[in-house]
Amino acid sequence: QVQVVESGGGLVQPGGSLRLSCAASGVTLDHYAIGWFQQAPGKEREGVSCISSSGGYTDVRDSVKSRFTISRDNAKNTVYLQMNHLEPEDTAVYYCAAQFSPFPTTGCTRESYDYKYWGQGTQVTVSS
Repeated sequence: QVQVVESGGGLVQPGGSLRLSCAASGVTLDHYAIGWFQQAPGKEREGVSCISSSGGYTDVRDSVKSRFTISRDNAKNTVYLQMNHLEPEDTAVYYCAAQFSPFPTTGCTRESYDYKYWGQGTQVTVSS
């Protein structure tokens, strides 16, 4: 059973930073592409970033590309989303999701329907 768990959310002032973590249990993540998604109040879930199983391909939504960075440490079985210069509009529940992707040359997508395994989410609130 693949389980992913997010952590690292919290309350931060505008301009601050947070690093979200997505840790896996029941499986090693090096064969899984990982996506990060956000769902703001009253809005649909939206893809933020993704990273391929090898880590060789990443994609970040244009609107946050200058501020958010995705990375992975397969030795720690964890994927990170570094969020800098946070804005109130970044307030949302952030989810990570995993999809089996055993071929190292395969990329990733920011489409939620491409991911099978989902975490419970971590709340990020940006407010003064």
